[in-house]
This record gives sequence, structure tokens and C-alpha cells, in this order.
Amino acid sequence: MAELSIGAPAPDFDLPRDGGGQVSLSAFAGKPVVLFFYPKDDTSGCTTESLAFTALAPEFQAAGAVVIGMSPDSVKSHDKFIKKHSLGVILAADEDKSVLEAYGVWKEKSMYGKKYMGVERTTVLIGADGHIVRIWEKVKVAGHAEEVLQAVKAL
Repeated sequence: MAELSIGAPAPDFDLPRDGGGQVSLSAFAGKPVVLFFYPKDDTSGCTTESLAFTALAPEFQAAGAVVIGMSPDSVKSHDKFIKKHSLGVILAADEDKSVLEAYGVWKEKSMYGKKYMGVERTTVLIGADGHIVRIWEKVKVAGHAEEVLQAVKAL
């Protein structure tokens, strides 16, 4: 499992996305990219986070940034999630978890004493040059999208 660090090149990826087609980091070279990793489509915290990024999507766009959410869910699941909540962000499907592992967010978690593997809610801000500018680990959803937007505007 990788440990990311500020200033390091962000691992590239090419994954299936909502609505069909592919999404890759390299396709957005020259633009800041907000990559938010979340555990599961249509769960309470993930829905709240995705809605918050959607609400601020015009401001991220005005700042020249692209917002991409990523989870191990399928494209079919992403499509249902987007339709149900009218989401306005790209959702990448990393079903084999290779990108989640490359970014170090696929971790052992614990709930009610049971250990299992899952996504640790994390956001990575990637600068226009493809290098990592900031990492938010163990994200608390409330106010998070706004904080990320402020970091993008400060670039």
C-alpha cells in the first residue's frame, strides 16, 4: 500500500466512469483535480459528501478544478446513485481497488469489533502540474467540500 506525500506525483489512473466511458487523471493535465475517495454509493455520509461537492461544483469549475469521486462500486451503482440524488460530479468505479490501493485509502477498518477492508474517506488535491498539493485523511463530511474549495481557490 502506498503512502502519499505532499509534492509527490499523483498516481495516474484510467477507470470506467458513470454514464459509460473512462476517466483518467492525465486527461485533466493542466487543471487542479479534487479526488475524493468514499466507501459506498448511497450511504448516508457518502451521499452527504457527494451532494456537498455537487452543490459547489459551479465554484470548483469557476476555479478551473475538476471534481472526481471514487469508490469500489460498479458503474451501474454509480449511475443509480447519480440519478437518485442528481449528482453533478464525475464518479469513477475502481472495482479491483488498484487505484484505491495506489492512493493508500484501501485500509483495514473496524466496526463493532469486526475487522474488514474498506475505503478510508480521504480527499486528495492534485495541482495542475500533477503533483499532490494537499491530503485530507479520515474526512469528516460536515464543511469538508467548502474547505477543499478554499484550498483550490488558494492555488
